[in-house]
Amino acid sequence: MSAEHVTVYSRPGCPFCMSLRAGLQGSGLAFEEVDIWQDPEAAGVVRSIADGNETVPTVVIGDWQAVNPSTRQVLAAVAEHAPHLLPA
Repeated sequence: MSAEHVTVYSRPGCPFCMSLRAGLQGSGLAFEEVDIWQDPEAAGVVRSIADGNETVPTVVIGDWQAVNPSTRQVLAAVAEHAPHLLPA
């Protein structure tokens, strides 16, 4: 089953989130960004992935999850799990 979208969980002022956002935008990849400080359910998702911590960025692509991945790692995961989401 392939993923329908790329979700990036972040929070304001996070330099790692800003770096990943810039890298993904530069690649042309479409993604949904969710602020864990504004969405308690999203914060819970991140805690479930990051051993109880609210470590961001956390990225989810279908069943694939990663805490603080690089742009390269996210693009590789998209190519493997949701190639239809790669930019043309």
